[in-house]
Amino acid sequence: MTEDFLVSEDITVFQAMQKLNVTAKKILFVVQGKRLVGTITDGDVRRWILANGSLDASIEKAVNYQPIYLLETETKRVAQYMKKHEIDAVPILNEQHEIVRIIFGKEETQQFQSQELCGVPVVIMAGGLGTRLYPYTKILPKPLIPVKDIPIVEHIMNEFHNYGCQDFYLIVNYKKNMIKAYFKESDVKYHVNYVDEEIPLGTGGGLALLKEMVESTFILSNCDILIKDDIAKAYNWHMEHKNVITMVCSAKKFTIPYGIVEIDQNGEIDTMQEKPSMSFLTNTGCYIVEPEVIRDLEENVPIGFPDIIEKYKLQRRRVGVYPISENAWLDMGQVDEWGKMELTLSDEN
Repeated sequence: MTEDFLVSEDITVFQAMQKLNVTAKKILFVVQGKRLVGTITDGDVRRWILANGSLDASIEKAVNYQPIYLLETETKRVAQYMKKHEIDAVPILNEQHEIVRIIFGKEETQQFQSQELCGVPVVIMAGGLGTRLYPYTKILPKPLIPVKDIPIVEHIMNEFHNYGCQDFYLIVNYKKNMIKAYFKESDVKYHVNYVDEEIPLGTGGGLALLKEMVESTFILSNCDILIKDDIAKAYNWHMEHKNVITMVCSAKKFTIPYGIVEIDQNGEIDTMQEKPSMSFLTNTGCYIVEPEVIRDLEENVPIGFPDIIEKYKLQRRRVGVYPISENAWLDMGQVDEWGKMELTLSDEN
């Protein structure tokens, strides 16, 4: 319904991200009453965040106040108009500039038949002990923990395969033979390669094992997360900005379940906040990475991927962030989050 895409200027950037994720059309129309005053897209939100704008700010500073539209008398021109302006949606206005309908072009779901990332390798860190999911991981390695009867790692690979990815490299260690046996018996439509980690090398050190195997820009993912966003856009963002690493980050809002008290220098109450909320970006565990990161690593030396990022920051290399909405990141690293992922994927079917 048209109303699903209408928002007022007083909502926050965080709320706009949530709304954009729910509508899945990447654009919202800002109205006063029903009168169109502007638009806000996922790109507008992303630029605001990357300019260090607050997630709790109202959307006013991120809104495009020169929206593209057509009047009811001009709808015969809609296809030509959308092609000219390279847009996928156009609002139709009456004489009072009120939105009476919205015409959408190609469906966003077409992205899932995309070949935009054809030839882009995907590396999945699949060798950890999965201690946060114990005792389940005493029986199964974390990559094989099922979500809706399919192992989480297969969900991850299927998601990237939707964008054309064909070559997957699993860095394996704990219960690695079970992982290999599963895919040996599976009829997947892509290539699964295994890199044996003989000793624990941390969340980054295992990449050194990929020398002479992965020699182009690649996607790196933990084996317990799903990104339900257009990963091709993240890849293109990385390439355009010439980053050595781009971290995919999710906007999060967390309410502290206590009243917060601050005191002054005399030990008296200065301020009190009842269950305050915090908005912030958090690391999803998914990255776009240049092959030089592999080449620069010492072999058989444990290192965490955050330490690799810090190294490049100290060298003043470009390490970027690609923001996505809170609901576009599914994490099953803990038992309660595992249940949430099950419910989310159930709702999609």
